Amino acid sequence: MAHPAPPPDAAAPPEDFGGRRYNAYNDWVKRAHGGRLQKISIDAGFTCPNRDGTLGVGGCTFCNNDGFTPAYLRERRGILAQIDTGIAFMRRRYPDTKAFLAYFQSYSNTYGDLARLRDCYETALGHPDIAGLVVGTRPDCLPDEVLDYLAGLARRVPLELEIGIESCDDAVLRDCLRGHDFACTQDAIRRAARRGLSVTGHLLLGLPLETRETLIAGARALARLPLDALKFHQLQIIRGTRLANRYRADPASVPLLSPEAYLDAVIDVLEHLPPGIRIQRLGSEVPPAQRVSPDWGIRLSRFPAMLDARLGERETWQGRLFRPAAGAAGKTEACCYYAG
Repeated sequence: MAHPAPPPDAAAPPEDFGGRRYNAYNDWVKRAHGGRLQKISIDAGFTCPNRDGTLGVGGCTFCNNDGFTPAYLRERRGILAQIDTGIAFMRRRYPDTKAFLAYFQSYSNTYGDLARLRDCYETALGHPDIAGLVVGTRPDCLPDEVLDYLAGLARRVPLELEIGIESCDDAVLRDCLRGHDFACTQDAIRRAARRGLSVTGHLLLGLPLETRETLIAGARALARLPLDALKFHQLQIIRGTRLANRYRADPASVPLLSPEAYLDAVIDVLEHLPPGIRIQRLGSEVPPAQRVSPDWGIRLSRFPAMLDARLGERETWQGRLFRPAAGAAGKTEACCYYAG
Protein backbone atom coordinates (compact mmCIF):
# COMPACT_ATOMS: atom_id res chain seq x y z
CA MET A 1 0.00 0.00 0.00
CA ALA A 2 1.35 3.41 -0.94
CA HIS A 3 1.71 5.96 1.83
CA PRO A 4 2.14 9.75 1.56
CA ALA A 5 5.68 11.02 1.11
CA PRO A 6 6.88 13.49 3.74
CA PRO A 7 5.88 17.05 2.86
CA PRO A 8 8.74 19.34 1.79
CA ASP A 9 8.78 21.15 5.14
CA ALA A 10 8.76 17.97 7.25
CA ALA A 11 11.19 18.11 10.13
CA ALA A 12 11.62 15.12 12.46
CA PRO A 13 9.90 13.59 15.48
CA PRO A 14 9.81 16.08 18.37
CA GLU A 15 12.64 15.73 20.89
CA ASP A 16 10.18 15.23 23.75
CA PHE A 17 9.14 11.91 22.19
CA GLY A 18 12.28 10.62 23.90
CA GLY A 19 13.70 8.90 20.84
CA ARG A 20 10.41 7.30 19.81
CA ARG A 21 8.36 8.28 16.80
CA TYR A 22 5.15 8.78 18.79
CA ASN A 23 4.18 10.42 22.08
CA ALA A 24 4.09 7.49 24.52
CA TYR A 25 2.02 8.15 27.65
CA ASN A 26 4.14 5.91 29.89
CA ASP A 27 7.31 7.77 28.90
CA TRP A 28 5.66 11.07 29.78
CA VAL A 29 4.44 9.76 33.15
CA LYS A 30 7.93 8.60 34.11
CA ARG A 31 9.43 11.96 33.11
CA ALA A 32 6.74 14.05 34.79
CA HIS A 33 6.12 11.97 37.92
CA GLY A 34 9.18 9.84 38.44
CA GLY A 35 7.46 6.48 38.17
CA ARG A 36 4.58 4.37 36.99
CA LEU A 37 0.92 5.27 37.58
CA GLN A 38 -1.02 2.00 37.69
CA LYS A 39 -4.76 1.73 37.09
CA ILE A 40 -6.74 -0.66 39.29
CA SER A 41 -9.83 -1.86 37.43
CA ILE A 42 -13.17 -1.69 39.22
CA ASP A 43 -16.58 -3.13 38.33
CA ALA A 44 -19.06 -0.98 40.22
CA GLY A 45 -22.11 -2.71 38.72
CA PHE A 46 -22.98 -0.04 36.16
CA THR A 47 -24.77 -0.90 32.94
CA CYS A 48 -25.25 0.94 29.65
CA PRO A 49 -28.19 2.60 27.82
CA ASN A 50 -27.47 0.25 24.95
CA ARG A 51 -28.12 -2.73 27.23
CA ASP A 52 -30.90 -1.76 29.62
CA GLY A 53 -33.47 -0.97 26.92
CA THR A 54 -33.07 2.82 26.91
CA LEU A 55 -31.39 2.68 23.48
CA GLY A 56 -31.27 -1.05 22.90
CA VAL A 57 -30.53 -4.42 24.45
CA GLY A 58 -27.48 -6.62 24.07
CA GLY A 59 -25.04 -3.75 23.67
CA CYS A 60 -22.88 -2.81 20.71
CA THR A 61 -22.20 -5.65 18.28
CA PHE A 62 -18.58 -6.02 19.47
CA CYS A 63 -19.15 -5.61 23.22
CA ASN A 64 -18.73 -8.20 25.94
CA ASN A 65 -16.85 -6.72 28.89
CA ASP A 66 -15.91 -10.19 30.14
CA GLY A 67 -13.22 -10.22 27.46
CA PHE A 68 -11.41 -7.33 29.17
CA THR A 69 -12.31 -7.95 32.81
CA PRO A 70 -9.58 -9.04 35.25
CA ALA A 71 -10.39 -12.32 36.96
CA TYR A 72 -10.69 -10.74 40.40
CA LEU A 73 -13.59 -8.56 39.23
CA ARG A 74 -15.71 -11.59 38.40
CA GLU A 75 -16.12 -12.31 42.09
CA ARG A 76 -18.55 -9.35 42.35
CA ARG A 77 -17.04 -8.01 45.55
CA GLY A 78 -17.28 -4.47 46.87
CA ILE A 79 -15.23 -1.59 45.54
CA LEU A 80 -12.70 -1.54 48.38
CA ALA A 81 -12.18 -5.32 48.24
CA GLN A 82 -11.60 -5.09 44.48
CA ILE A 83 -9.03 -2.35 45.04
CA ASP A 84 -7.23 -4.42 47.71
CA THR A 85 -6.99 -7.42 45.38
CA GLY A 86 -5.99 -5.34 42.39
CA ILE A 87 -3.25 -3.48 44.26
CA ALA A 88 -1.84 -6.71 45.70
CA PHE A 89 -1.60 -8.13 42.16
CA MET A 90 -0.13 -4.99 40.62
CA ARG A 91 2.46 -4.57 43.37
CA ARG A 92 3.81 -8.02 42.52
CA ARG A 93 3.77 -7.31 38.80
CA TYR A 94 4.98 -3.68 38.88
CA PRO A 95 6.88 -3.17 42.16
CA ASP A 96 8.13 0.26 41.04
CA THR A 97 4.60 1.74 40.80
CA LYS A 98 4.52 5.28 42.17
CA ALA A 99 0.74 5.67 42.61
CA PHE A 100 -2.50 3.76 42.04
CA LEU A 101 -5.58 5.11 40.28
CA ALA A 102 -9.06 3.62 40.67
CA TYR A 103 -10.23 2.75 37.15
CA PHE A 104 -14.00 2.53 36.79
CA GLN A 105 -13.79 0.40 33.67
CA SER A 106 -16.77 -1.89 33.13
CA TYR A 107 -19.55 -0.50 30.93
CA SER A 108 -20.68 3.15 31.34
CA ASN A 109 -19.51 4.52 34.67
CA THR A 110 -21.32 7.85 34.50
CA TYR A 111 -24.66 6.22 33.66
CA GLY A 112 -26.67 6.51 36.82
CA ASP A 113 -28.07 8.76 39.49
CA LEU A 114 -25.57 11.41 40.57
CA ALA A 115 -25.88 10.32 44.21
CA ARG A 116 -24.85 6.80 43.26
CA LEU A 117 -21.93 8.05 41.16
CA ARG A 118 -20.76 10.21 44.05
CA ASP A 119 -20.95 7.27 46.47
CA CYS A 120 -18.93 4.99 44.18
CA TYR A 121 -16.19 7.51 43.44
CA GLU A 122 -15.88 8.69 47.04
CA THR A 123 -15.68 5.08 48.25
CA ALA A 124 -12.75 4.43 45.91
CA LEU A 125 -11.03 7.67 46.94
CA GLY A 126 -11.43 6.64 50.57
CA HIS A 127 -8.95 3.82 50.02
CA PRO A 128 -5.58 4.93 51.47
CA ASP A 129 -3.60 3.76 48.43
CA ILE A 130 -5.75 5.40 45.76
CA ALA A 131 -4.40 8.71 44.47
CA GLY A 132 -6.97 9.51 41.77
CA LEU A 133 -9.67 8.28 39.42
CA VAL A 134 -10.08 7.15 35.83
CA VAL A 135 -13.73 7.01 34.72
CA GLY A 136 -14.66 5.14 31.55
CA THR A 137 -17.95 5.93 29.83
CA ARG A 138 -19.86 6.65 26.62
CA PRO A 139 -20.24 10.14 25.16
CA ASP A 140 -24.04 10.00 25.50
CA CYS A 141 -23.80 9.40 29.27
CA LEU A 142 -22.28 12.75 30.23
CA PRO A 143 -24.99 15.23 31.20
CA ASP A 144 -23.79 18.62 32.36
CA GLU A 145 -24.50 17.90 36.04
CA VAL A 146 -22.20 14.86 35.92
CA LEU A 147 -19.46 16.82 34.15
CA ASP A 148 -19.81 19.61 36.72
CA TYR A 149 -19.39 17.09 39.53
CA LEU A 150 -16.37 15.46 37.86
CA ALA A 151 -14.79 18.88 37.34
CA GLY A 152 -15.17 19.53 41.07
CA LEU A 153 -13.54 16.19 41.87
CA ALA A 154 -10.69 16.99 39.48
CA ARG A 155 -9.86 20.03 41.57
CA ARG A 156 -9.30 17.69 44.54
CA VAL A 157 -7.57 14.69 42.95
CA PRO A 158 -6.14 13.70 39.57
CA LEU A 159 -9.02 12.57 37.37
CA GLU A 160 -9.08 11.25 33.81
CA LEU A 161 -12.29 10.88 31.81
CA GLU A 162 -12.09 8.07 29.26
CA ILE A 163 -14.66 8.36 26.47
CA GLY A 164 -15.42 5.54 24.06
CA ILE A 165 -15.14 6.99 20.55
CA GLU A 166 -14.68 3.65 18.71
CA SER A 167 -15.17 5.23 15.26
CA CYS A 168 -15.58 8.74 13.87
CA ASP A 169 -17.71 7.52 10.94
CA ASP A 170 -21.48 7.50 11.42
CA ALA A 171 -22.04 4.57 9.03
CA VAL A 172 -19.62 2.45 11.06
CA LEU A 173 -21.28 3.51 14.32
CA ARG A 174 -24.72 2.60 12.96
CA ASP A 175 -23.50 -0.78 11.72
CA CYS A 176 -22.16 -1.72 15.15
CA LEU A 177 -25.39 -0.49 16.83
CA ARG A 178 -23.51 2.08 18.84
CA GLY A 179 -26.60 4.18 19.56
CA HIS A 180 -25.05 7.61 19.03
CA ASP A 181 -23.28 9.51 16.25
CA PHE A 182 -19.88 11.17 16.07
CA ALA A 183 -21.41 14.60 16.68
CA CYS A 184 -22.40 13.33 20.13
CA THR A 185 -18.78 12.32 20.76
CA GLN A 186 -17.43 15.69 19.65
CA ASP A 187 -19.90 17.52 21.87
CA ALA A 188 -19.06 15.40 24.93
CA ILE A 189 -15.31 15.88 24.52
CA ARG A 190 -15.66 19.64 24.10
CA ARG A 191 -17.99 20.04 27.08
CA ALA A 192 -15.63 18.00 29.27
CA ALA A 193 -12.56 19.92 28.14
CA ARG A 194 -14.26 23.28 28.75
CA ARG A 195 -14.50 22.26 32.40
CA GLY A 196 -10.77 21.54 32.55
CA LEU A 197 -11.18 17.77 32.56
CA SER A 198 -8.48 15.58 31.09
CA VAL A 199 -10.03 13.50 28.28
CA THR A 200 -8.75 10.24 26.85
CA GLY A 201 -10.42 8.81 23.75
CA HIS A 202 -10.80 5.11 23.01
CA LEU A 203 -10.57 4.11 19.33
CA LEU A 204 -11.38 0.63 17.97
CA LEU A 205 -9.65 -0.16 14.67
CA GLY A 206 -10.93 -2.74 12.21
CA LEU A 207 -14.69 -2.40 12.65
CA PRO A 208 -16.80 -3.51 9.67
CA LEU A 209 -17.28 -0.74 7.06
CA GLU A 210 -14.25 1.20 8.31
CA THR A 211 -11.82 1.97 5.50
CA ARG A 212 -8.43 3.64 5.36
CA GLU A 213 -10.14 6.74 3.97
CA THR A 214 -12.74 6.94 6.76
CA LEU A 215 -10.06 6.26 9.36
CA ILE A 216 -7.88 9.12 8.13
CA ALA A 217 -10.87 11.44 7.89
CA GLY A 218 -11.67 10.52 11.49
CA ALA A 219 -8.10 11.17 12.58
CA ARG A 220 -8.29 14.66 11.08
CA ALA A 221 -11.52 15.24 12.99
CA LEU A 222 -9.96 14.01 16.24
CA ALA A 223 -7.03 16.35 15.67
CA ARG A 224 -9.43 19.28 16.04
CA LEU A 225 -10.76 18.07 19.41
CA PRO A 226 -9.27 18.89 22.85
CA LEU A 227 -8.05 15.36 23.59
CA ASP A 228 -5.22 14.76 26.04
CA ALA A 229 -4.65 11.09 25.21
CA LEU A 230 -5.81 8.29 22.94
CA LYS A 231 -6.07 4.52 23.30
CA PHE A 232 -5.93 2.18 20.30
CA HIS A 233 -7.52 -1.26 20.36
CA GLN A 234 -7.71 -3.80 17.57
CA LEU A 235 -11.06 -5.43 16.79
CA GLN A 236 -11.29 -8.89 18.33
CA ILE A 237 -14.28 -11.15 17.98
CA ILE A 238 -15.42 -11.91 21.53
CA ARG A 239 -17.72 -14.79 22.44
CA GLY A 240 -21.27 -13.87 23.35
CA THR A 241 -21.49 -10.87 21.02
CA ARG A 242 -23.59 -10.14 17.96
CA LEU A 243 -20.37 -9.75 16.02
CA ALA A 244 -19.35 -13.29 16.97
CA ASN A 245 -22.64 -14.61 15.59
CA ARG A 246 -22.16 -12.61 12.41
CA TYR A 247 -18.58 -13.84 12.03
CA ARG A 248 -19.53 -17.48 12.48
CA ALA A 249 -22.32 -17.16 9.91
CA ASP A 250 -20.15 -15.33 7.36
CA PRO A 251 -16.47 -14.69 8.22
CA ALA A 252 -16.05 -12.59 5.08
CA SER A 253 -18.51 -10.04 6.47
CA VAL A 254 -16.10 -9.23 9.29
CA PRO A 255 -12.64 -8.92 7.70
CA LEU A 256 -10.03 -8.88 10.45
CA LEU A 257 -6.77 -6.96 10.38
CA SER A 258 -3.43 -8.74 10.39
CA PRO A 259 -0.81 -7.39 12.82
CA GLU A 260 0.92 -5.62 9.93
CA ALA A 261 -2.30 -4.04 8.65
CA TYR A 262 -3.23 -3.00 12.17
CA LEU A 263 0.09 -1.23 12.74
CA ASP A 264 -0.34 0.60 9.45
CA ALA A 265 -3.85 1.65 10.51
CA VAL A 266 -2.49 2.99 13.80
CA ILE A 267 0.16 4.93 11.89
CA ASP A 268 -2.42 6.34 9.47
CA VAL A 269 -4.13 7.86 12.51
CA LEU A 270 -0.94 8.94 14.30
CA GLU A 271 0.34 10.90 11.31
CA HIS A 272 -2.66 13.24 11.46
CA LEU A 273 -2.80 13.71 15.24
CA PRO A 274 -1.22 16.66 17.06
CA PRO A 275 2.12 15.68 18.61
CA GLY A 276 0.77 16.65 22.04
CA ILE A 277 -1.79 13.82 22.25
CA ARG A 278 -0.28 11.09 24.42
CA ILE A 279 -0.77 7.51 23.28
CA GLN A 280 -1.85 5.44 26.25
CA ARG A 281 -2.39 2.05 24.67
CA LEU A 282 -1.54 0.36 21.37
CA GLY A 283 -3.75 -2.71 21.53
CA SER A 284 -5.51 -5.20 23.75
CA GLU A 285 -5.41 -8.87 24.70
CA VAL A 286 -8.61 -10.87 25.10
CA PRO A 287 -8.08 -14.23 26.85
CA PRO A 288 -8.20 -17.16 24.37
CA ALA A 289 -11.21 -18.65 26.14
CA GLN A 290 -13.17 -15.46 25.44
CA ARG A 291 -11.89 -14.83 21.92
CA VAL A 292 -13.24 -16.30 18.69
CA SER A 293 -10.67 -14.61 16.42
CA PRO A 294 -8.02 -13.47 15.53
CA ASP A 295 -5.10 -15.24 17.18
CA TRP A 296 -2.06 -13.12 16.38
CA GLY A 297 0.27 -14.97 18.71
CA ILE A 298 1.82 -11.62 19.74
CA ARG A 299 1.96 -10.28 23.28
CA LEU A 300 0.91 -6.68 23.79
CA SER A 301 4.31 -5.88 25.28
CA ARG A 302 5.85 -6.24 21.80
CA PHE A 303 3.62 -3.60 20.20
CA PRO A 304 5.67 -0.48 21.09
CA ALA A 305 8.84 -1.84 19.47
CA MET A 306 6.89 -3.13 16.47
CA LEU A 307 5.20 0.25 16.02
CA ASP A 308 8.44 2.20 16.25
CA ALA A 309 10.05 -0.13 13.71
CA ARG A 310 7.16 0.26 11.28
CA LEU A 311 7.14 4.03 11.74
CA GLY A 312 10.81 3.99 10.84
CA GLU A 313 10.17 1.88 7.76
CA ARG A 314 7.55 4.38 6.62
CA GLU A 315 9.82 7.31 7.53
CA THR A 316 7.05 8.93 9.50
CA TRP A 317 5.97 9.86 13.04
CA GLN A 318 3.02 11.14 15.05
CA GLY A 319 1.98 14.55 13.79
CA ARG A 320 3.94 14.44 10.52
CA LEU A 321 0.82 15.26 8.47
CA PHE A 322 -0.92 17.31 11.18
CA ARG A 323 -1.70 20.87 10.17
CA PRO A 324 -3.34 23.10 12.82
CA ALA A 325 -6.40 24.99 11.71
CA ALA A 326 -5.81 28.70 11.23
CA GLY A 327 -6.16 30.45 14.57
CA ALA A 328 -6.62 27.19 16.47
CA ALA A 329 -5.31 26.96 20.01
CA GLY A 330 -4.52 23.54 21.41
CA LYS A 331 -5.04 22.41 24.95
CA THR A 332 -2.35 23.76 27.23
CA GLU A 333 -0.25 21.60 29.54
CA ALA A 334 -1.99 23.18 32.52
CA CYS A 335 -5.21 21.40 31.55
CA CYS A 336 -3.63 18.01 31.13
CA TYR A 337 -3.87 14.92 33.31
CA TYR A 338 -1.56 15.02 36.29
CA ALA A 339 -0.24 18.35 35.05
CA GLY A 340 2.29 20.30 37.01
